[in-house]
Order: sequence, then C-alpha cells, then structure tokens
Amino acid sequence: MKLTTKGRYAVMAMADLASNAKVGPISLTEISTRQNISLAYLEQIFIKLKNKKLVKSARGASGGYILEKPASEINLSNIIYAVDEEVKMLNCKKNSKKGCNNKSTKCITHNLWDELDQHINSFFERVKLQDLVKQNTN
Repeated sequence: MKLTTKGRYAVMAMADLASNAKVGPISLTEISTRQNISLAYLEQIFIKLKNKKLVKSARGASGGYILEKPASEINLSNIIYAVDEEVKMLNCKKNSKKGCNNKSTKCITHNLWDELDQHINSFFERVKLQDLVKQNTN
C-alpha cells in the first residue's frame, strides 16, 4: 500500500496552511518553498481542494489561500479523498462477484487486506488537521 505523492502533498500543504492560518492568506509559492513541493503540482492539488470546499482563495496583493473551515473540522480523509486518492490494500473490487484475481472465490488473504483497509481509513477519519498542527508545534 502506498499513498501517492498527490495525497501526501495535499496533507502537507493543508498542514502548512493550518500552521500559518493566523498570518492570513498563504500563497502557494510560500507553501511550495517551505514544503519543497512543485508550484505547478500544488496548483493542481489546490484546485481540487477548493472544489471540495476545504480551502478558499483570497485575491489581491496579500492574497493566497485560507482554510474554508477550522482545522478541527477537517480530517485527513477529507483531504485525501478531495484529491481523488483512495487508500486500499485489495486489488479486487470488494463486492465483486468475480472474486479476487478474476477467480470465482476470494483469495486466501482477502479478509486480512480488507481489515487493514478499514483500520487505515478509520485512522484517517479520526486524525484532524488540527492534530497535525499540534504535533508539529510540540
């Protein structure tokens, strides 16, 4: 299982935004520099985050992005799903009649990977953006 850079960078960028929320709108250039993420890649990510109403943009000389709602109300799964990421261990479709590997039955480890999926996704549901910010400041 591997979360792609899109999901990881989205979480990093949102944590940066939340950490600097008191400053006001944050430019993508600032986030790009602090987090060492390509500006062009950040622009793609922020379009998706904005479409899912996790961030909003502020125009003008001191413009940039701010969180749409408090960091305490945004969990990591919101961010990951906003950028079209899916964390899954199974290669098959969970409820497919074909089973695993296009066979008529599930593979011998199907339930193990399915349970791990549930643990990972539950973890991302529980952890709030605010939790990341607090961990970083301690």
